[in-house]
Amino acid sequence: MENEKLILERLDRIEAGLAPLARAAGTMNELKQDLTPLANHAVQMVIKELQDVESGFQLEDLLEMVKLFLRNVRNISYSLRQLGNVIDFINTLEPLLKSSVPQVINYLDDIEQKGVFRILNATLGIRAKIAEKYTPEDIDQIGDGLVALLGLAKKISCPGAITFLQGVVEIPGKMDLAASKEVGPLSLLFAGSNKEVKEGLGVLIELTKGLGKLRNNCSNGPAGQHLDSLTEYS
Repeated sequence: MENEKLILERLDRIEAGLAPLARAAGTMNELKQDLTPLANHAVQMVIKELQDVESGFQLEDLLEMVKLFLRNVRNISYSLRQLGNVIDFINTLEPLLKSSVPQVINYLDDIEQKGVFRILNATLGIRAKIAEKYTPEDIDQIGDGLVALLGLAKKISCPGAITFLQGVVEIPGKMDLAASKEVGPLSLLFAGSNKEVKEGLGVLIELTKGLGKLRNNCSNGPAGQHLDSLTEYS
């Protein structure tokens, strides 16, 4: 009787130990039954999608890609490091951009309100008209002339020349042409005693001397030849 009792106790312990395994096996069976339809549906979808790329995908291509990846591991690592440096640079530059971009926008808005962009647009239109009117050779010739005019403007910009030109420009405003009269030889003699006339004649003589120097400077050009012809005629 005692042996039978011991056997029954051992069987109970074995049954108690196998009970969790049985429950786990039942749970796995239930999970398998639940996942089987989903797995079948997923497999069908994968097969359908692979059929779409079957013409453009071959296993050899995948192997070639793997080979290229393995051969360029160093390059990929270098690219990733450089990408990290770029990200660090952007993070460093971000505060500066936050402060400078609004200033740039305000500056552009200011010059837009002043009409700078409209002037630039009009300048482009002028360039288009010049391109239609003149050839590149004409533009080169005009450029040479502008350079010469700039040199002339530089010479005129000296204080003495500016003072002289300002005085010449003011002369017509000070003259009363309505009060002018006819003058004969005797009147010229009497006018020669006037101080202002004497000063004017002195200025005229100095200008005449300067015109003589102009002839020497222009002797090689058409203007010099014209002056020579005038001298011979006189």
